[in-house]
Amino acid sequence: MSGAVLGEQATVAIVDDHEAVRLGLRAACRDAGYDVVAETADVPTLLAALAAREGGRCDVVVLDLSLGDGSSVTENVRSVLATGSAVLVHSIADRVAAVREALAAGAAGVIPKASPMASVIAAIATVARGEALTNVEWASAIEADRDFAKAQLGRREHDVLHLYASGLPLKLVATQLGIAHSTAREYLDRIRAKYVEVGRPAPTKVDLLRRAVEDGILPGLDGDGGDARR
Repeated sequence: MSGAVLGEQATVAIVDDHEAVRLGLRAACRDAGYDVVAETADVPTLLAALAAREGGRCDVVVLDLSLGDGSSVTENVRSVLATGSAVLVHSIADRVAAVREALAAGAAGVIPKASPMASVIAAIATVARGEALTNVEWASAIEADRDFAKAQLGRREHDVLHLYASGLPLKLVATQLGIAHSTAREYLDRIRAKYVEVGRPAPTKVDLLRRAVEDGILPGLDGDGGDARR
């Protein structure tokens, strides 16, 4: 994904389910010289608007995390990135887990909704140049928020992750723990859901291995040992 070409007017889209926020951002962006190509209340409507444009993208999408349509943060960020547009997250300060998830999904940066509009415009400019926004404040908040440092796994979930990430097929995990294969699958689904909740998605077995090592459930591995356990 490349940034805006030097000398060209950067294109911006806004996704927020509060009309007043959209109108305020649109006015500020236009005053700053940006071409606001879409403003929508949800990501599917944005995608339709971008698809109707030549090139099917814009330079920066300013995306609210707290959309009221039940959509997931990861899904929204990845859907926008798939168009070739960069994502700048616009979030309230208490959404630490969602911010972590957005950054893990590939967002270029986060700007708090409490920031002055001048800071929001400056953040858009940074992302429009194809640069990642320095998230010093958010990084500090996430680091300090120990409740989100690890997925809060139950004892049985811990056992399932330990065995599965160690390399056992799920059927053998179930046999070793004396539970049904379907029950082991439910535990695994819960584990993945909990890692998504804290912004550390683990869609593959290798990802789960990494999470288990990061959280001290398994010892660290040397070299490329993790990939050998697919």
